[in-house]
Amino acid sequence: MTDWIFKILRSPEWIEAENSHDYVGSSADRQDGFIHFSTADQLVGTAGKHFADVDICFLLAFETKSFARDNLQWEPSRGGELFPHLYAPLDVSLAKKIWKLERQPNGQFDLTAALEWTKAHD
Repeated sequence: MTDWIFKILRSPEWIEAENSHDYVGSSADRQDGFIHFSTADQLVGTAGKHFADVDICFLLAFETKSFARDNLQWEPSRGGELFPHLYAPLDVSLAKKIWKLERQPNGQFDLTAALEWTKAHD
């Protein structure tokens, strides 16, 4: 798979996660029973589909090796594509990089910096 996975959080979720070493996820994560992540290639689709209702969110980059192999599973999701799912609480202090994203005038989040950072750290 890939060395880097990403979690997007709404502002209130970020505040909750930042104040907890055992973040159990967003309401969607809790409902599904795991914490949703995306790869760099999946970020644009994830941001567009699941974060269209917010103007500011936070993007966190994690190394896959930060998680126990048994807790991080690659499972089919959107379009049958394999997505990383964490079956354990998330310690956001493990994030290697964090970006604050603001919706652009075109209605999208600019993920350029995160994607360039990922390429530079592969």
